[in-house]
Amino acid sequence: MALALNPHATAMLIRKLESIAALTDEQRQAIEILPVRTHNLAARQDIVRDGDKPSHCCLILDGWACRYKLLGDGSRQILSFHIPGDVPDLQSLHVHTMDHGLATLTKAKVAFIPHENLLDLTLRHPSVGALFWRETLIDAAVFRQWMVGMGRRSAFEQVAHIFCELYLKLQAMGLAEDYQCPLPITQLDLADALGLTSVHINRVVKDMRGRNLIRLHAHTLVIEAWEELLRIAEFDPTYLHLEYGAAG
Repeated sequence: MALALNPHATAMLIRKLESIAALTDEQRQAIEILPVRTHNLAARQDIVRDGDKPSHCCLILDGWACRYKLLGDGSRQILSFHIPGDVPDLQSLHVHTMDHGLATLTKAKVAFIPHENLLDLTLRHPSVGALFWRETLIDAAVFRQWMVGMGRRSAFEQVAHIFCELYLKLQAMGLAEDYQCPLPITQLDLADALGLTSVHINRVVKDMRGRNLIRLHAHTLVIEAWEELLRIAEFDPTYLHLEYGAAG
């Protein structure tokens, strides 16, 4: 599919950047003229593989994706979850060989933006380049939280923490409200992200339901006791650096 202007795609990128910082009219206009190529992908399909040298970055428009690493025995470690608005391979602008894979978790629509156009954008508008840098720093902050979780939090606390994180990220993109959000991932996906077994995740989710903390139905997470979930997770949203729309 040929490169073309795509107002929906660039509006999604603008919404993402505006969740972490204010944009000027000039910055928005510069982003709006980025050329993109869109693709519809099936669930569980690789977008970019470990060892690839991509020439573009991927913007998630619809659906969920994840970064992951496969071990020699075939086991998978999920490194991060990604929702619409995320550019999960932004680092490929400067680190040219992928050291992990990026794949869809659900059916997804993605936009590919050539590196040359993104680099030109950052040269012409250094302030936009600074926002991309800020986004990668926030991404690193999320990694640190996940590392703390796997090293020091209980399974119950880990699941509570990631539910809080995902809700706030989705809310900032206008995809969640009233403590309800889509959660189209499986318990195995959660297990692979948190370093647990799917049996353990199932047990934790049942316990959370029993304590009236959450409900899960039709791929939707309903948080019934937000403040209590925050307390259990010791969740401090500062690391997400969301400028707008944080849940109160």
